[in-house]
Amino acid sequence: MNLKNISVAHSPDADDIFMYSAINLGWVGSDILEFNSRADDIETLNQGALRGKFDATAISFALYPFIFDDYALLRTAVSFGNGYGPKLIKKKNTILKPNFKVALSGQYTTNAMLFRIAYPKARIVYKNFLEIENAVLSGEVDAGVLIHESILSFSDELCVEREIWDIWCELRGDDSLPLPLGGMALRRSLPLSDAIECERVLMKAVQVANDNKNILSKMLIERNMVRVDNVSLQRYLGLYANADSINMNQTQLRAVDRLFEIGYENGIYPNLIKAQPNLIPTEYLQSRNS
Repeated sequence: MNLKNISVAHSPDADDIFMYSAINLGWVGSDILEFNSRADDIETLNQGALRGKFDATAISFALYPFIFDDYALLRTAVSFGNGYGPKLIKKKNTILKPNFKVALSGQYTTNAMLFRIAYPKARIVYKNFLEIENAVLSGEVDAGVLIHESILSFSDELCVEREIWDIWCELRGDDSLPLPLGGMALRRSLPLSDAIECERVLMKAVQVANDNKNILSKMLIERNMVRVDNVSLQRYLGLYANADSINMNQTQLRAVDRLFEIGYENGIYPNLIKAQPNLIPTEYLQSRNS
């Protein structure tokens, strides 16, 4: 039987690699779909989604209102911050002026959207997330927003000016809402049955990864597939690749809706959309099989 090929793109940070490894290792698969994955930094993936480059792709949640006509939103492989998230860092003993120069990880990232709302006068440059710490240390920029594993450990010459989480808390209104950071989108042009199967497999992969965290973490470290040691990896996965990453709950969906509202209220999005109507309609399969 010829399997239909599905191109899957994810970021090279530890939580994404962890969540997709069950597929790459052959622990989870499909009778009708074959998955080919590649890793790129999140802004490259965001830009690729704008061009419809991949069938399934990790995205920043803040990007989604720009691509909802072409991509559905998946319930799985999501990352939220809850009391934590990206960090705005600077050199110690420096004071940032209102028009300070800052390095962000990409125009369409969630942290960039919230940053621009909080710091409208800042002069922004965009860099690969791996280059931001050194850009601050060298003096190329006055500050930078660290994401992914970089939030766990950075130079002693730097300090945190502000947490993006704190900006979110000031804007969200509802104290129960976590910070939506990374999500997953699937091309709408796929047949619905394939879309449902794709989400099922990806969701199973995230679940299997979480159920086998110790074994999988050891394998990733032994194969040099992550950039951190085991202690940092366990800490990082606890933040961004956990039981809440498997299947978005109603609180997470409300948080995504609030993010979209904030963007719309601040003139970033031309239209106000909601998450729920843009999810894969799995009830189709349930009704067909009943």
